[in-house]
Amino acid sequence: MNIPKILVGDVLELKKKHPCGSTRFTVLRIGSDIRIVCEGCGRDMVLPREKLEHAIRKIHSAEAADPSKEHS
Repeated sequence: MNIPKILVGDVLELKKKHPCGSTRFTVLRIGSDIRIVCEGCGRDMVLPREKLEHAIRKIHSAEAADPSKEHS
């Protein structure tokens, strides 16, 4: 079984759409439950980690998108 590495700030693309039509959610808090916020309407929700891991289609890492993390 492949366990996805989820970090605060990551953007998750889920399999099912939110009622507002968006499939992208930003991770706010991680633990046994994961707190995410919809990028479409701003709705905040808390889901059990196991349920959320099955719903993930793709993870857009916050580290890859943040140019301030690069060193010169």
